[in-house]
Amino acid sequence: MRKVYFDHSATTPVDPAVVEEMMKYLTEHFGNPSSIHAFGREARKAVEKARQQVATAIGASSVGEISFTSCGTESDNMAIRGVAYANRQKGNHIITTAAEHSAVLACCKQLEREGFSVTVLPLDEYGRVTAQQVADAITDKTILISVMHANNEIGTIMPIREISEVARAKRILFHTDAVQSVGKIPVNVDELGVDLLTLSGHKIYGPKGIGAMYIRKGTFWQPITFGGGQERRRRPGTENVAGIVGLGKAIEMATENMYADAERLSKYRDRIITEVLEKIPNTILTGHPQERLPNHVSFCFRFIEGESMLLMLDMKGIAISSGSACTSGSLEPSHVLTAIGLSKEVAHGSLRLTMGKINTEEDVEYFLEVLPPIIERLREMSPLSEGCNPCACSSCTVHDDDHHHDHGEFEDEF
Repeated sequence: MRKVYFDHSATTPVDPAVVEEMMKYLTEHFGNPSSIHAFGREARKAVEKARQQVATAIGASSVGEISFTSCGTESDNMAIRGVAYANRQKGNHIITTAAEHSAVLACCKQLEREGFSVTVLPLDEYGRVTAQQVADAITDKTILISVMHANNEIGTIMPIREISEVARAKRILFHTDAVQSVGKIPVNVDELGVDLLTLSGHKIYGPKGIGAMYIRKGTFWQPITFGGGQERRRRPGTENVAGIVGLGKAIEMATENMYADAERLSKYRDRIITEVLEKIPNTILTGHPQERLPNHVSFCFRFIEGESMLLMLDMKGIAISSGSACTSGSLEPSHVLTAIGLSKEVAHGSLRLTMGKINTEEDVEYFLEVLPPIIERLREMSPLSEGCNPCACSSCTVHDDDHHHDHGEFEDEF
């Protein structure tokens, strides 16, 4: 049976070249980078090389603006909480969006419990917010704006540059979660205009357990963990040298190959979108039709349940997702899908397909062959599909002339 991995937004395989670089620092060069002997100096040299690789990849002006963390979630928490605590005397208001990863939303929710005020901006039908929305939400107490660069569930790319101009005009710090965009589309901190940016290694063919945070020089920020002096006292603790080396190699390779990979994968993406919408009725493309990641496709299929669809695809050798891997254990529908106006019923029929450099045109053809009969079979089994034409029945309300319908009996509770 053919094996197809279409879940690169959840994680990626570690590139063999990355593994090769890492192995040296798990065996031969195993020293603690804080030690002053030769073993320690060798490890320190590797850490600083990786710091330069990350800085170069995102256009940072100095290696001192890069700090290594354990993952994207920790990076987001460090960025947001560090700004909030450092600037509490100036204000207590934070602006974010309903599209954010739980690493941002849960962090902001905790800050609310601690006395901060958080505005969560609503999304349009494509999962975007506008710079005007951000401008309208700013108060004299606003100290931070956090808007993700690209969404992990529906692939939509946010207008970060336009939002950053609003933030800069008001002298408000701006953070973007770039976990899904680094290595897939151009990410340059000056061109985006951000003060803080966060990323993760295992989304770009690096190892799990390593991430990074960019903090623009001069940004008023304070650490949220305490201990030794590692990472310029921003994130104390003995560095994960092998993971850092792996991240450095992975981000260097990802940015070098980014345009070629994006051109190839966007062709696969567009073919899948076109053929699925043509061949499978009652299908909704989620996310922006143009402003989306080159490797990302996401749909909602009416009258079926996503988990059953994933299990049947898995039986055919296709690994795929029904939203964010970080919330896959939840029975609740995706907060992103409900935020773009879909009912819980429709959101439960979601599918996220994210391709990577290991995928081929044959993988795409196999998927397009396997998917339609699975959807047809599940709909035949589903009581939801009996006697309802979603484009004509009285219980449906059209939200979008092209593809958004919503069953009125299922109220959004976002």
